[in-house]
Amino acid sequence: MELNNLTFLITGGAGFIGSNFIHYLLRKYSQIKVINLDKLTYAGNLENLKSVKDDPRYRFVKGDIRDAKLVDKIMEKVDVVVHFAAETHVDRSIMEPAAFVTTNVVGTQVLLAAALRHKIKRFHHISTDEVFGSLPLNPKLRFNEKTPLRPNSPYSASKAGADLLVRAYFKTYGLPVTVTNTSNNYGPYQFPEKLIPLAITNLLEGKKVPVYGRGINVRDWLWVEDHCRGIELVLQKGKVGETYCLGGPEDMINNLEVVKRILRIMGKDEESIELVKDRPGHDLRYAIDSTKAEKELGYQPEVHLDEGLERTVEWYKENRDWWQKIKSGKYKSYYERQYGKK
Repeated sequence: MELNNLTFLITGGAGFIGSNFIHYLLRKYSQIKVINLDKLTYAGNLENLKSVKDDPRYRFVKGDIRDAKLVDKIMEKVDVVVHFAAETHVDRSIMEPAAFVTTNVVGTQVLLAAALRHKIKRFHHISTDEVFGSLPLNPKLRFNEKTPLRPNSPYSASKAGADLLVRAYFKTYGLPVTVTNTSNNYGPYQFPEKLIPLAITNLLEGKKVPVYGRGINVRDWLWVEDHCRGIELVLQKGKVGETYCLGGPEDMINNLEVVKRILRIMGKDEESIELVKDRPGHDLRYAIDSTKAEKELGYQPEVHLDEGLERTVEWYKENRDWWQKIKSGKYKSYYERQYGKK
């Protein structure tokens, strides 16, 4: 599918990955139009898109994906939906699971129904490797498109429900859909309660870095712009009705090692690490097999973790005002609730 001259609805476009994808589209396609629908919850931040707010190709609409009337009106002139909007933070899903079910499942159904009514050309759903559950510490085992859904947190369960709804709208109604299950993203504009930006910003503030349990949990790390490229490839070359797993470039290390690498980049010692009580149901290991996307789409992540961490550290150093505003507000009370006052 040729992407130029199309109108995109990006849900959750003020969030971390959504805002990066909007920047990516507007940089690459001169004739594209982008509508950003975002409720602006704790993770949605229009500061992420300050540099494009006056771009005539871009329009922001504040609203909830569960609002059927609003969604239906927006969808009237849309060609492609890329659905990022979701409650995504596992710790918050353990505290308040109901919001995850209504946003991630009901909200997705509202979007699918409107997309069907308006005969959009493609509905692309952004999912996660967390829907597959947890792997043992065996480097040979990976998730792929045929892995059964076995979610372990309210967050991942709600995303699995959304994945199945997307599949159902393709199978039952013929809605042209694609799905990507991706590994842990990192990079600019990531909300600072996730491991990498939390570590960087805490160190910049002279604080310790909290690490769950013994820090042995392993993640598959994907530079956010590599993810954006992967989505673009799925829209251009992906087969309707198919799912594609998008993983990182073989950089699967445990959380403690990730923090140690950040410490080395920032010239800090391991005294800055604080091991804290593990969270309930903490998945041990995620790892993605991207073979299908590589063979069918030419997908290939370019940024390895060491380079990506250096870039990310520099971004947070250069954008202190962005994250300091976040950490001085509602985030502060969440942080104290999650990790205790320091």
